[in-house]
Amino acid sequence: MSSQDLESLDVEAIRQQFPILQREFDGQQVVYLDNAATTQTPDPVVNAMSDYYREYNANVHRGIHHLSQEASIAYEEAHDRVAEFINADGREEIVFTKNTTEAENLVAYSWGLNELEPGDEIVLTEMEHHASLVTWQQIGKRTGADVKYIQVDETGRLDMDHARELITDDTEIVSAVHVSNTLGTVNPAAELTEIAHEHDAFSFLDGAQAVPNRPVDVDAIDADFYAFSGHKMAGPTGIGVLYGKRELLEEMEPYLYGGGMIRKVTFEESTWGDLPWKFEPGTPPIAEAVGLHAAVDWLEEIGMDRVRTHEEALAAYAYDRLEAEDDVEIYGPEAGSDRGGLVSFNLEGVHAHDLTSIMNDHTIAVRAGDHCTQPLHDKLGVPASTRASFYVYNTREEVDELVAALEDARQLFA
Repeated sequence: MSSQDLESLDVEAIRQQFPILQREFDGQQVVYLDNAATTQTPDPVVNAMSDYYREYNANVHRGIHHLSQEASIAYEEAHDRVAEFINADGREEIVFTKNTTEAENLVAYSWGLNELEPGDEIVLTEMEHHASLVTWQQIGKRTGADVKYIQVDETGRLDMDHARELITDDTEIVSAVHVSNTLGTVNPAAELTEIAHEHDAFSFLDGAQAVPNRPVDVDAIDADFYAFSGHKMAGPTGIGVLYGKRELLEEMEPYLYGGGMIRKVTFEESTWGDLPWKFEPGTPPIAEAVGLHAAVDWLEEIGMDRVRTHEEALAAYAYDRLEAEDDVEIYGPEAGSDRGGLVSFNLEGVHAHDLTSIMNDHTIAVRAGDHCTQPLHDKLGVPASTRASFYVYNTREEVDELVAALEDARQLFA
């Protein structure tokens, strides 16, 4: 990536919409490089949620009064906006959850627990987030289905030859992370889905690290299910999205019950409401949906192609800077089109948690640990790694500060 790629965004103007990025600790301005965990929230999103609470705070789908009508329209329009953003076929295919994890569990319990049986196979990848791995692992234990894993090769990519061997006519679902939150690998989502469909299996893609920073078209991918979280895409916490093909969601039974998701209730039985409401019982995340709508508008105003270009350029720059350090080990593919906007690494002789603490002394926010991918770290042969992850408001200068801070760690642990 050239310097022009980064200059395609007015990063300084973007940064001005995030007051938190102006904060200082001990006279040092925050360098926020923990975006794979949670991105910061721009003023337009905060303002949209504040307007909801100040002007039309009411429960949805329950009242005839003006405020409830306004809130209901805003809530429904948020579904429409998200559907448009990922090219789904209408609001019926968009279920709001708390996060990606709940979306995974919704499919696992509503579909998996009812459809899987001994002899069936669930195919995951070795780079799965615990939200996917643990969930399907437990469903396998309950149903007797076997759980198998597509191998990660020495470059940090999926071994697609192994994928073709592993996915068979016994496979019922292939659940894969679209972009790895540890390796940064951008997996071939459409190809994985195509292989699954060749064997009459369903596909589920964890898009928590994909939707925030690249264009995603669920129709082009042909995914049966796709999930992501609002708080990783400049939106609020407490809201996630499950996309599901309409015909599949219509066939599935809900796994959470209560008010708002029913059509008719008697003392003997209940019937369910229309999509997507049958999967959204109780008072939903109304303010969060308003915020997510605003976040989608904000991202599309920037342009998702430009977001991707900016992140890939920053990741490539960070990769090159870190690779030039003889005592740094980087995990995942080399910089390029199949690496997302994050870099996980270790500094020789320094535990990731210690390095992160030293970074914090420089007011640099990074993350250390297994990043909810313990089995992957076991495969890599390391207990933890340090992860720097980028978003549209990050700069090359912040990467330079990250690399410069490594010298303090070297001196302390020499």
